[in-house]
Amino acid sequence: MTAIDTLLQRNTQLTDPVLGDRSTASPSMKIAILTCMDARIRVFEIFGLIQGEAHILRNAGGVVTDDVVRSLSLSQRKLGTEEVLIMQHTGCGLSTVTEDEFKDELEEAGGVRPTWAVEAFRDVEDSVRRSMRRVRTSRYLPHTDKVRGFVYDVFTGKVTEIQDN
Repeated sequence: MTAIDTLLQRNTQLTDPVLGDRSTASPSMKIAILTCMDARIRVFEIFGLIQGEAHILRNAGGVVTDDVVRSLSLSQRKLGTEEVLIMQHTGCGLSTVTEDEFKDELEEAGGVRPTWAVEAFRDVEDSVRRSMRRVRTSRYLPHTDKVRGFVYDVFTGKVTEIQDN
């Protein structure tokens, strides 16, 4: 059985799959949360969320990229969000690679060098600050004043706020 088959089987066994408000695509808390795709980050459990309260955006590293700005633009302008919470984490895989090494690997495997940034980093707090600044300075986002950044400790579950210096 494949992983997809397992997930589909689990879906048929859900006892109450319709928790939360499903009447609108606009999140009731008017917040968008950006975090990493790391499977150890259980966003709903970490913040006690129920469905319908927040937009959840995920990518490798939880970094603000052009595609994240695209999603936040839609979230804010068409679906009413006004706050952005950015949460990266300890032990992130992006801190174990470098831009050039990974692009070299992809170019060797596929014959073409990627044009997009890997967004590798060494210091997670600096990466959170950089992402907060990208949101705050984006011309596409009308709500840039309520942006806060955090680091999630994957071992303790602690969420620590990062100040943007």
